[in-house]
Amino acid sequence: MSDKTIFEMIIDREIPADIIYEDDLCICFRDIAPQAPVHLLVVPKKRIVRLAEASIDDQGTLGHLLLTVQKVTKQEGLTESGFRTVINNGKDGGEAVPHLHLHILAGRQMLWPPG
Repeated sequence: MSDKTIFEMIIDREIPADIIYEDDLCICFRDIAPQAPVHLLVVPKKRIVRLAEASIDDQGTLGHLLLTVQKVTKQEGLTESGFRTVINNGKDGGEAVPHLHLHILAGRQMLWPPG
């Protein structure tokens, strides 16, 4: 786990991102390859590879990520029309970056089941 992920480079300001929220535990920015009119990523500053590898020590961070989704969706005016929150885990789950992150998708009707 020595190589930095793209998210760690964003957190460390080594590459630019459209950051819309940040606190001591996480950061939220716009996805550069959006899958919906609004596509935000909430990323913990601590590298947790994926949800399936989180430990009991990560419990506070995991709860904080969900409350950050709530805060950011209110900030961005998404709560009335609705949004989807997604966590991909592993190759078959669609995980592209080995650093836990929550997708916030909004701005259009979401289909069910997802693809």
